[in-house]
Amino acid sequence: MLDIFTLVLIAFSAGLIDAAVGGGGLVQIPGLFATLPQHTPATLFGTNKFASVFGTGTAAWRYSRQIDIAWKLVLPAALTAFVFSFVGAMAVSFIPKEWMRPLVLVLLIFMLGYTLKKKDFGALHRPSHIGRRELIVALAIGGAIGFYDGLFGPGTGSFLIFLFIRFFGFDFLRASSAAKVVNIATNLAALAFFIPTGHVLYQYAIPMAIANITGALFGTKLAMKGGTSLIRKLFIALVSVLIAKLAWDTFH
Repeated sequence: MLDIFTLVLIAFSAGLIDAAVGGGGLVQIPGLFATLPQHTPATLFGTNKFASVFGTGTAAWRYSRQIDIAWKLVLPAALTAFVFSFVGAMAVSFIPKEWMRPLVLVLLIFMLGYTLKKKDFGALHRPSHIGRRELIVALAIGGAIGFYDGLFGPGTGSFLIFLFIRFFGFDFLRASSAAKVVNIATNLAALAFFIPTGHVLYQYAIPMAIANITGALFGTKLAMKGGTSLIRKLFIALVSVLIAKLAWDTFH
Protein backbone atom coordinates (compact mmCIF):
# COMPACT_ATOMS: atom_id res chain seq x y z
CA MET A 1 0.00 0.00 0.00
CA LEU A 2 2.91 2.36 0.71
CA ASP A 3 4.27 1.69 -2.79
CA ILE A 4 0.87 2.41 -4.33
CA PHE A 5 0.49 5.64 -2.34
CA THR A 6 3.97 6.78 -3.39
CA LEU A 7 3.34 6.01 -7.05
CA VAL A 8 -0.06 7.73 -6.99
CA LEU A 9 1.59 10.96 -5.77
CA ILE A 10 4.28 10.63 -8.44
CA ALA A 11 1.68 9.94 -11.16
CA PHE A 12 -0.38 12.97 -10.14
CA SER A 13 2.69 15.22 -10.42
CA ALA A 14 3.66 13.65 -13.74
CA GLY A 15 0.16 14.09 -15.14
CA LEU A 16 0.09 17.76 -14.13
CA ILE A 17 3.48 18.54 -15.69
CA ASP A 18 2.83 16.51 -18.81
CA ALA A 19 -0.54 18.15 -19.47
CA ALA A 20 1.00 21.60 -19.40
CA VAL A 21 4.16 21.10 -21.42
CA GLY A 22 5.08 17.40 -21.65
CA GLY A 23 7.90 15.64 -19.83
CA GLY A 24 5.84 13.65 -17.36
CA GLY A 25 8.11 10.68 -17.97
CA LEU A 26 10.96 12.57 -16.30
CA VAL A 27 9.00 12.24 -13.05
CA GLN A 28 7.11 8.99 -13.50
CA ILE A 29 9.78 6.66 -14.90
CA PRO A 30 12.45 7.37 -12.23
CA GLY A 31 9.68 7.09 -9.64
CA LEU A 32 8.75 3.61 -10.86
CA PHE A 33 12.39 2.45 -10.94
CA ALA A 34 13.01 3.77 -7.43
CA THR A 35 9.80 2.32 -5.93
CA LEU A 36 9.73 -1.05 -7.72
CA PRO A 37 13.39 -1.97 -8.36
CA GLN A 38 12.59 -5.70 -8.24
CA HIS A 39 10.78 -5.58 -11.61
CA THR A 40 12.30 -5.61 -15.09
CA PRO A 41 12.72 -2.35 -17.05
CA ALA A 42 10.27 -3.52 -19.73
CA THR A 43 7.57 -4.08 -17.10
CA LEU A 44 8.16 -0.67 -15.54
CA PHE A 45 8.08 1.03 -18.96
CA GLY A 46 4.84 -0.78 -19.78
CA THR A 47 3.29 0.29 -16.48
CA ASN A 48 4.39 3.87 -17.14
CA LYS A 49 2.84 3.89 -20.63
CA PHE A 50 -0.45 2.45 -19.35
CA ALA A 51 -0.79 5.20 -16.75
CA SER A 52 0.46 7.93 -19.10
CA VAL A 53 -1.95 7.25 -21.94
CA PHE A 54 -4.92 8.04 -19.69
CA GLY A 55 -3.43 11.32 -18.51
CA THR A 56 -2.43 12.33 -22.03
CA GLY A 57 -5.86 11.40 -23.35
CA THR A 58 -7.52 13.50 -20.65
CA ALA A 59 -5.32 16.49 -21.46
CA ALA A 60 -6.04 16.17 -25.20
CA TRP A 61 -9.79 15.98 -24.50
CA ARG A 62 -9.71 19.07 -22.25
CA TYR A 63 -7.70 21.06 -24.78
CA SER A 64 -9.96 20.05 -27.67
CA ARG A 65 -13.02 21.40 -25.84
CA GLN A 66 -11.58 24.92 -25.58
CA ILE A 67 -8.92 25.18 -28.28
CA ASP A 68 -9.17 24.73 -32.03
CA ILE A 69 -6.86 21.84 -32.89
CA ALA A 70 -5.70 21.62 -36.51
CA TRP A 71 -6.99 18.09 -36.98
CA LYS A 72 -6.05 18.00 -40.68
CA LEU A 73 -2.41 18.22 -39.63
CA VAL A 74 -2.49 16.48 -36.27
CA LEU A 75 -4.31 13.28 -37.24
CA PRO A 76 -1.93 12.37 -40.13
CA ALA A 77 1.01 13.06 -37.79
CA ALA A 78 -0.59 10.84 -35.13
CA LEU A 79 -1.12 8.04 -37.65
CA THR A 80 2.51 7.93 -38.81
CA ALA A 81 3.64 8.37 -35.19
CA PHE A 82 1.71 5.24 -34.20
CA VAL A 83 3.21 3.15 -36.98
CA PHE A 84 6.80 4.35 -36.56
CA SER A 85 6.70 4.21 -32.77
CA PHE A 86 6.06 0.49 -33.06
CA VAL A 87 8.92 0.23 -35.60
CA GLY A 88 11.18 2.15 -33.23
CA ALA A 89 10.34 -0.20 -30.37
CA MET A 90 11.29 -3.17 -32.54
CA ALA A 91 14.58 -1.47 -33.47
CA VAL A 92 15.64 -0.98 -29.84
CA SER A 93 17.75 -4.14 -29.80
CA PHE A 94 19.64 -3.08 -32.95
CA ILE A 95 20.53 0.54 -32.13
CA PRO A 96 22.37 1.15 -28.81
CA LYS A 97 20.87 3.98 -26.80
CA GLU A 98 24.38 5.26 -26.11
CA TRP A 99 24.52 6.35 -29.76
CA MET A 100 21.36 8.39 -29.38
CA ARG A 101 22.23 10.47 -26.31
CA PRO A 102 24.88 12.81 -27.83
CA LEU A 103 22.72 13.50 -30.90
CA VAL A 104 19.60 14.23 -28.84
CA LEU A 105 21.66 16.41 -26.49
CA VAL A 106 22.85 18.55 -29.40
CA LEU A 107 19.30 18.87 -30.77
CA LEU A 108 17.94 19.94 -27.38
CA ILE A 109 20.66 22.58 -26.96
CA PHE A 110 19.87 23.93 -30.45
CA MET A 111 16.15 23.95 -29.65
CA LEU A 112 16.69 25.83 -26.37
CA GLY A 113 19.01 28.36 -28.00
CA TYR A 114 16.57 28.97 -30.87
CA THR A 115 13.66 29.50 -28.47
CA LEU A 116 15.61 31.91 -26.26
CA LYS A 117 16.99 33.88 -29.21
CA LYS A 118 13.59 34.38 -30.88
CA LYS A 119 11.59 36.15 -28.20
CA ASP A 120 8.38 35.94 -30.24
CA PHE A 121 8.77 32.22 -30.97
CA GLY A 122 5.41 30.61 -30.19
CA ALA A 123 4.00 33.85 -28.79
CA LEU A 124 1.44 34.35 -31.53
CA HIS A 125 -0.84 31.88 -33.25
CA ARG A 126 -0.28 32.39 -36.98
CA PRO A 127 -1.19 29.03 -38.51
CA SER A 128 -0.01 28.34 -42.04
CA HIS A 129 -2.37 27.34 -44.82
CA ILE A 130 -2.87 23.55 -44.83
CA GLY A 131 -1.85 22.31 -48.25
CA ARG A 132 0.00 19.32 -49.66
CA ARG A 133 3.36 20.55 -48.38
CA GLU A 134 2.07 20.98 -44.82
CA LEU A 135 0.50 17.52 -44.86
CA ILE A 136 3.78 15.97 -46.02
CA VAL A 137 5.64 17.81 -43.26
CA ALA A 138 3.07 16.61 -40.69
CA LEU A 139 3.49 13.01 -41.84
CA ALA A 140 7.28 13.35 -41.66
CA ILE A 141 7.14 14.88 -38.16
CA GLY A 142 4.84 12.12 -36.93
CA GLY A 143 7.03 9.39 -38.43
CA ALA A 144 10.31 10.80 -37.11
CA ILE A 145 9.07 11.60 -33.60
CA GLY A 146 7.15 8.33 -33.41
CA PHE A 147 10.26 6.33 -34.29
CA TYR A 148 12.30 8.33 -31.79
CA ASP A 149 9.75 7.78 -29.02
CA GLY A 150 9.67 4.05 -29.64
CA LEU A 151 13.47 3.85 -29.79
CA PHE A 152 14.61 6.28 -27.07
CA GLY A 153 11.92 8.67 -25.82
CA PRO A 154 13.20 11.55 -23.64
CA GLY A 155 11.90 14.93 -24.82
CA THR A 156 9.30 13.61 -27.26
CA GLY A 157 6.68 16.16 -26.21
CA SER A 158 9.21 19.01 -26.32
CA PHE A 159 10.33 18.10 -29.83
CA LEU A 160 6.71 17.97 -31.00
CA ILE A 161 5.89 21.38 -29.51
CA PHE A 162 8.97 22.94 -31.10
CA LEU A 163 8.25 21.45 -34.53
CA PHE A 164 4.57 22.40 -34.53
CA ILE A 165 5.54 26.01 -33.77
CA ARG A 166 8.45 26.11 -36.22
CA PHE A 167 6.69 24.59 -39.23
CA PHE A 168 3.01 25.43 -38.75
CA GLY A 169 3.01 28.77 -36.92
CA PHE A 170 1.23 27.52 -33.79
CA ASP A 171 1.58 29.28 -30.46
CA PHE A 172 2.81 27.32 -27.44
CA LEU A 173 -0.67 26.56 -26.14
CA ARG A 174 -1.94 25.10 -29.44
CA ALA A 175 1.35 23.32 -30.09
CA SER A 176 1.13 21.68 -26.68
CA SER A 177 -2.46 20.55 -27.31
CA ALA A 178 -1.50 19.14 -30.73
CA ALA A 179 1.47 17.32 -29.20
CA LYS A 180 -0.87 15.53 -26.79
CA VAL A 181 -2.81 13.94 -29.65
CA VAL A 182 0.40 12.63 -31.24
CA ASN A 183 1.62 11.41 -27.83
CA ILE A 184 -1.54 9.35 -27.44
CA ALA A 185 -0.66 7.54 -30.67
CA THR A 186 2.91 6.78 -29.59
CA ASN A 187 1.72 5.56 -26.17
CA LEU A 188 -0.87 3.26 -27.76
CA ALA A 189 1.75 1.85 -30.12
CA ALA A 190 3.99 1.04 -27.15
CA LEU A 191 1.08 -0.59 -25.29
CA ALA A 192 0.37 -2.72 -28.36
CA PHE A 193 3.68 -4.37 -27.49
CA PHE A 194 3.68 -4.19 -23.67
CA ILE A 195 0.15 -5.47 -22.94
CA PRO A 196 0.23 -8.72 -24.99
CA THR A 197 3.68 -9.56 -23.61
CA GLY A 198 2.49 -9.10 -20.00
CA HIS A 199 4.64 -6.07 -19.18
CA VAL A 200 2.04 -4.07 -17.24
CA LEU A 201 1.60 -4.23 -13.44
CA TYR A 202 -2.11 -3.45 -13.28
CA GLN A 203 -2.24 -3.29 -9.47
CA TYR A 204 -0.02 -0.20 -9.76
CA ALA A 205 -0.92 0.99 -13.27
CA ILE A 206 -4.65 1.48 -12.64
CA PRO A 207 -4.29 3.70 -9.51
CA MET A 208 -1.52 5.58 -11.31
CA ALA A 209 -3.79 6.09 -14.33
CA ILE A 210 -6.47 7.63 -12.10
CA ALA A 211 -3.87 9.92 -10.52
CA ASN A 212 -2.53 10.80 -13.98
CA ILE A 213 -6.02 11.80 -15.09
CA THR A 214 -6.48 13.99 -12.00
CA GLY A 215 -3.11 15.63 -12.52
CA ALA A 216 -3.90 16.23 -16.21
CA LEU A 217 -7.13 18.01 -15.28
CA PHE A 218 -5.22 20.40 -13.04
CA GLY A 219 -2.40 20.75 -15.57
CA THR A 220 -4.63 21.72 -18.48
CA LYS A 221 -6.53 24.19 -16.30
CA LEU A 222 -3.23 25.76 -15.25
CA ALA A 223 -1.95 25.89 -18.85
CA MET A 224 -5.10 27.48 -20.25
CA LYS A 225 -5.24 30.00 -17.42
CA GLY A 226 -1.56 30.92 -17.75
CA GLY A 227 -1.68 30.85 -21.54
CA THR A 228 1.18 30.87 -24.01
CA SER A 229 3.50 32.88 -21.75
CA LEU A 230 3.38 30.30 -18.96
CA ILE A 231 3.85 27.34 -21.31
CA ARG A 232 6.85 29.04 -22.93
CA LYS A 233 8.49 29.40 -19.50
CA LEU A 234 7.67 25.80 -18.56
CA PHE A 235 8.97 24.63 -21.96
CA ILE A 236 12.31 26.39 -21.44
CA ALA A 237 12.59 24.96 -17.92
CA LEU A 238 11.74 21.43 -19.09
CA VAL A 239 14.22 21.48 -21.98
CA SER A 240 16.92 22.78 -19.62
CA VAL A 241 16.25 19.86 -17.24
CA LEU A 242 16.37 17.42 -20.17
CA ILE A 243 19.72 18.84 -21.30
CA ALA A 244 21.14 18.51 -17.79
CA LYS A 245 19.89 14.92 -17.45
CA LEU A 246 21.18 13.78 -20.84
CA ALA A 247 24.52 15.51 -20.29
CA TRP A 248 24.88 13.67 -16.97
CA ASP A 249 23.93 10.34 -18.56
CA THR A 250 26.30 10.92 -21.49
CA PHE A 251 29.44 12.11 -19.74
CA HIS A 252 29.21 10.73 -16.19
